[in-house]
Amino acid sequence: MDWDNARIFLAIYRVGTLRGAAEQLKIDQATVGRRLAAMEQSLGARLFLRTSSGYVATPAGALAVNAIERMEQGAEQLLRQTQGIDERLSGVVRMAATDTTARYFLIDAIQKLHAEHPAIRVVLTTSTEVSNLTRREADLAVRTVRPTSPDLISRHLKRMESALYASKNYLKQHGLPQPGNALDGHDVVIYQRSILASHSTALGGESCANARVVMEVSSGLMLMEGVRAGLGLGELPTYVGDAQPQLQRVWPERAEPYDMWLVLHSDLNRTARVRAVADAVIAAFEQS
Repeated sequence: MDWDNARIFLAIYRVGTLRGAAEQLKIDQATVGRRLAAMEQSLGARLFLRTSSGYVATPAGALAVNAIERMEQGAEQLLRQTQGIDERLSGVVRMAATDTTARYFLIDAIQKLHAEHPAIRVVLTTSTEVSNLTRREADLAVRTVRPTSPDLISRHLKRMESALYASKNYLKQHGLPQPGNALDGHDVVIYQRSILASHSTALGGESCANARVVMEVSSGLMLMEGVRAGLGLGELPTYVGDAQPQLQRVWPERAEPYDMWLVLHSDLNRTARVRAVADAVIAAFEQS
C-alpha cells in the first residue's frame, strides 16, 4: 500500500472533509481527492460515504483504519529513532505549552538558546490541549500533568501555585467575596466548558456555583486580561497574578499547588537539538 495515499486516508478520516485534510497535509484539495480515489481503486472497496456532515468511513474504511494507523506508528517510530542519533545542534524542534508558560518562561529560554545555538529553530505551539508526542505533534512539551505512557520521559520542573485574583477596581465596586457562599453576588472569568475537564470548577478552593459567568476563555493570557479588565474574579498562576500591579490576590491564605513537567519521547532524548532545548527550558525554571 502506498504510504502517501494511506496518510491522506487517515487525514480524511480524522477531520471528515477533503478540504480539512488538504489543509492539514498542506497539499491541494484536488490531490486529496485523486489519492483517495486511487486508494479505493487499488483496494477495490469504497472507503467513505459522503454525508451532509462530512466523510464517514464505510465498514471497509473502518477496517482499514487500524491497519493504516499501525503503518503510521511504524513510520513515526522510525523517524524518532533515526532522529534520536542525530548529534547536530541545528534544525527544527517542536515545543508545546500553554501561552502563560510560554510568556513567562519559554521566551526567555528560547532567547538564551538562540544566543548559544542559532541554527536551532523552535516551532512553539501554545494551547490548553495536550499535544500527542507519539504522533509527533510536538517533540517536547511543558505540562501540568505527569504522563503515564512508558514511551515518554518526564522531568519535574517546579512546584507552582494558583490563587484567586481580582482587579482593584472590581473589588472597590463589589467588595471581597465571602467564603462559604459559592461566590454569590460576584462575577467570574473561567475557562471554556470544553476544556473545564482539565480545570477545577472551584475558584480559589471555593465553589463558583452561585457566581455569574461573564466570560469563558480558551487561554491563560485571555483569562488574565479578563480579570485585569475588571470583568470578574479569576484563578491565575501566582507567577502571573502577582506580576500584575492592577490585580489583588483574594484570600491570600488559600493557594492550590500544582506541578510543572517537561515531557519528551524517549526516542528523542539523545537528539542533540532536542536535548539543547530541554536544557534551556530546565534552566529557565530553575532560575525563576
